[in-house]
Amino acid sequence: MEIFIDTSALYAFISEDDRNHELGRQIWASLLTSEDKLLTNSYVLVESITLIQQRLGMKYVRAFLPQFTPILQVDWLGREQHSYAVEQLLTANRRQLSLVDCSSFETMRRLGIQKVFSFDEHFREQGFEVIP
Repeated sequence: MEIFIDTSALYAFISEDDRNHELGRQIWASLLTSEDKLLTNSYVLVESITLIQQRLGMKYVRAFLPQFTPILQVDWLGREQHSYAVEQLLTANRRQLSLVDCSSFETMRRLGIQKVFSFDEHFREQGFEVIP
C-alpha cells in the first residue's frame, strides 16, 4: 500500500514541543516496520524544511534531511501539477487551505493514493483516509 506523508506528520516527529509528537513517533515506528511505500511531494519537503528551520533551527534541518529523505519516495512537481494546485487553491477560496495542501491532494489523486499520514483535517475533508 502507498501512504502519502504530510508536513504535519513530519513536523510532529521532529518537534518535541508539537502536541502530536508522541503519537507521531508511534505511528512512524509502525510505518517504518510495515511494507507500505511512503511518498510525499516536493512542495511538502520544502514546506517541512522551512517550518523546521524557522521554528527549531538549522540543527533540526540537518537531522531531518538524512533521517527522512532516504525513506520517502518524492513526487517532484512540475509546471502542470503546480498549475492544477494553484487552480484548486483559487477555486476553494479558503484562507486556511494552503497551496501545499492542494498540491498534496493533486499528487494523491494523480497517483491513486487514498491513505495519508497527517494531522491536518483538510485531507479528511477531501475524502482521504487519514492516519491517525
